[in-house]
Amino acid sequence: MTGLTVALVLVAVAAGLLRWRRPAWYWLTFGVTLAVVRVLVRYGSVMDACGLTVPPARWRLALARATNRPIPGPRAPRILRVRPTRTGLVLRLKLRPGQDAFDVAAASDRLRHSFSMYGVTSRELRSGVVEVRMTGYDVLKRVQMPAKTDTRPMRVPVALRQDGSVHYRDYRAIPHALTLGATESGKSVYQRNLVAGLAPMDVALVGIDCKQGVELFPLARRFSALADDPDTAAEVLDALVVRMERIYQVIRAQQRITSDVPDAEIAADIWELPDHLRPVPVVVLVDEVAELALYANKEEEKRRDRIITALVRLAQLGRAAGIYLEICGQRFGSELGKGITMLRAQLTGRTAHRVNDETSANMAFGDIAPDAVLAAIQIPAETRGLAISGDSSGGWHRIRAPHTSLRQAVNICNRHADRTPDLPELAPFRPVPSASAAAPVSLAKASSATV
Repeated sequence: MTGLTVALVLVAVAAGLLRWRRPAWYWLTFGVTLAVVRVLVRYGSVMDACGLTVPPARWRLALARATNRPIPGPRAPRILRVRPTRTGLVLRLKLRPGQDAFDVAAASDRLRHSFSMYGVTSRELRSGVVEVRMTGYDVLKRVQMPAKTDTRPMRVPVALRQDGSVHYRDYRAIPHALTLGATESGKSVYQRNLVAGLAPMDVALVGIDCKQGVELFPLARRFSALADDPDTAAEVLDALVVRMERIYQVIRAQQRITSDVPDAEIAADIWELPDHLRPVPVVVLVDEVAELALYANKEEEKRRDRIITALVRLAQLGRAAGIYLEICGQRFGSELGKGITMLRAQLTGRTAHRVNDETSANMAFGDIAPDAVLAAIQIPAETRGLAISGDSSGGWHRIRAPHTSLRQAVNICNRHADRTPDLPELAPFRPVPSASAAAPVSLAKASSATV
């Protein structure tokens, strides 16, 4: 008996230490079993307390009266499947007649308390079937991406969602996106994850970094074109517009719209072209869009209008030509001048890190998901990398990208440098890594000469 007691005490201590120091390990060893038992045992009473039950059917009541049996109680949604995951549980429920998926979503917070889980979210899979995802611990506190992800062409895993699932940046589903965030909010780390995820793919990367290239130029070996000032950025964007027009000519030449050609063989974008004719897709990353929109004199105003016009054209027409925009900035509102709101309307994907004011959050979500505005302004300053991501469907998620240092991103880009395509239109802007670094410029204050 003494040995068994000591073993139980050691197991309890080990479980407590794991839960404190390594919640993911605790969940995989102890938490998942306890959570499954807790959910199955409490399920009926919790559903009844949360108002997720319906009265028994009339034929059941009539049958009970006719057979002199006890009156059946309220009926909860039927559990179709319970699936443990590396971060929590997934319940698939079959709703009873009269119930709606909104009822389950409205009771998510009460379910979280009742089942002693960290978070509960729900979504409707099809009519009458709801998936409830429960997380056993704070998965965003220490982000650990799963070893295997569903990676496809132009689909990059960039972050982890609050429900434990992987957040993907799918360029074919959402071609253009806007990323906002204040200084030190984690915006650069999110961008590095994008570049690191795109580096192994057959895609051309074009960067515009008007901060003298401090963010993107270390990754230069994987970029087909880079610009570090507004003048060069204007020329790069004009070259992309020319490339877009040439690709449309290729698509038009391959359509062959005749009565004897099946509809499936008529191409409308690059992905429907034969492999030997398909142009390389291009992802354009703009590090700070405000530097492209600001001007101080008439000459800079002309350049600014030229840049914004090119960006709007690429956002409106670039998807079918395989040109995708990834625009980052601290603010993105009408104060940046004409054409900005037109450009924002074309950016379907929206991601907002910590912002300094509610107006900045409204710039990201005010026109697509007003509920996400409050979540964006509540991101604490000490939680770098935490962000709200949404799209034009109105849905949004709380996400956090794993920390990727600049050194790690550089190593990945260098490893896949052989995949960097040579695009004729962008050849003049192809970065050429120098053999030796330039002499550093000293910014230290010179010491005063002694008399």
